[in-house]
Amino acid sequence: MRYISSPDFRHDSAERIGVLLVNSGTPSSPTARDVRRFLARFLSDPRVVELPRALWLPLLHGIILRTRPHRSARKYRRIWTPQGSPLLTFSQQLRAALSGTLAQQVLAPFSVELGMLYSEPSVTDALQRLREAGAQRILVLPLFPQYSGASTGAVYDQVTAELRRWRWLPELRFIAEYHDHPGYIEALRTSVLQYWESFGRTRHLLVSFHGIPERYFHQGDPYFCKCQKTARLLADELMLKEGEWSVSFHSRLGPAKWLQPYTSEVVAQLPARGIDELTVVCPGFAIDCLETLEEIDIENRGRFASAGGRKFLYVPALNARAEHARFLAELIAQHCQGWTHVELGFRPAGAARGASA
Repeated sequence: MRYISSPDFRHDSAERIGVLLVNSGTPSSPTARDVRRFLARFLSDPRVVELPRALWLPLLHGIILRTRPHRSARKYRRIWTPQGSPLLTFSQQLRAALSGTLAQQVLAPFSVELGMLYSEPSVTDALQRLREAGAQRILVLPLFPQYSGASTGAVYDQVTAELRRWRWLPELRFIAEYHDHPGYIEALRTSVLQYWESFGRTRHLLVSFHGIPERYFHQGDPYFCKCQKTARLLADELMLKEGEWSVSFHSRLGPAKWLQPYTSEVVAQLPARGIDELTVVCPGFAIDCLETLEEIDIENRGRFASAGGRKFLYVPALNARAEHARFLAELIAQHCQGWTHVELGFRPAGAARGASA
């Protein structure tokens, strides 16, 4: 193997901590061609689809990538903005906000870069930018609050694959999850309450997460349990009573059984139970994307209305909100303890009740 040499190599270069934010990715445009390219990378990852390659790849390239990109492209066009993909735009805004927060409140030299698993900017490119900035210690922060092998596991794979090519390896740390961190729960609580203050409180809160095949759970993936805990802690912080909130899962792909209940079925059934006012929040997404902006806020909004629902609210993801950047900066500071002799200038955020349960 040919190893990459370090740029402007010096043994006495100043220490710098690199932070790698990682998200899933997005097509570069809402065209069938670019959606096909993105889906090919995404659905080819064995972490995402755990089927024998000899079985899955002919199905993927022979059928799915010939039909699905056109349907998905139409959906992407419904949420596309003049700035481009919402997921990429909001992720870049969060990176900038986090860089500013770290510079102001954490007394240590940081460089923050953004990498995408299945699109540009890639994880490889982001790591190389950190290397060029002189980062000798790197903290990897997947923007997936609840650990799953299909998401966080893919981050581990891509990061370590790139580092296998480096001659001078940095010290490396991963943040595997933050599903029950008090600062995360508090940021979610604030976002829901502020949305209710602006648009009015509803009778029910549905906490919807991206689904995974049920067999992943039975094979040991902890994602389902992490989602349940996030939802329970958020409901506790909002002081919701039993029956005032529930959990569901969306974005099912294929005929296999996925985590249940399915969001599409729940929103269609609630009006028949006398619940015609609904708020939906998706804490599994740090950044808004196709699954939240189109599937939840458009498709399921329409499904709820068709079933007799009167009021539907979707609480946006935390995106680049100030409290999101502050929480992530605090999380980073906590995980960088021991990497610097400079005091980390954070005061602990207010602990959410029950967040350590």
